Amino acid sequence: MRADAKRNYDQILAAAEAEIARSGADASLEKIARDAGVGSATLHRHFPSRQSLLEAVFHDRVEVLCAKARELSTAADPGRALAGWLRDLAVFGATTRGLAEAMLYATPAVSDCEVMLRDAGGTLMRRAQATGDVRADVAIDDLLTVANAVSLATRDATDAARLVTLAIEGIGGPAGHSGG
Repeated sequence: MRADAKRNYDQILAAAEAEIARSGADASLEKIARDAGVGSATLHRHFPSRQSLLEAVFHDRVEVLCAKARELSTAADPGRALAGWLRDLAVFGATTRGLAEAMLYATPAVSDCEVMLRDAGGTLMRRAQATGDVRADVAIDDLLTVANAVSLATRDATDAARLVTLAIEGIGGPAGHSGG
């Protein structure tokens, strides 16, 4: 990439991060181009679709979540590690405007961010399944959908963490309590 093209790319990405943080996934592409000091055609040359721009904005942040999953993949308690990572994912989605929507409305060709999350979370889930902490019929897509749904339902980190914990643990009382 030429120096001027790289500068334009970086300016567009910075403007997009700021505008998406303010307005969410449906941020105005025209405003992003204006804020970056480039024309609409330049924005579209670098990012042919809204989805490609959203993926670029979220890629580095998603990579941090994936790195955390890799760290947790050797935890002594695989079930707890998976639950913690899912809480982190839901909190991240709830507090990072636009991520949950971007993942929900991804094009049929699955986004890079979604693939990264699937791979990272899948490793944690398989470990938890091997120890009996997660049922064998649970798929990583199920867990990502739950985390994404929580992200869409709330924009608050505390609520996101609480709701994912509720989804993971269920509504049952303490073990052995018959309720009656």
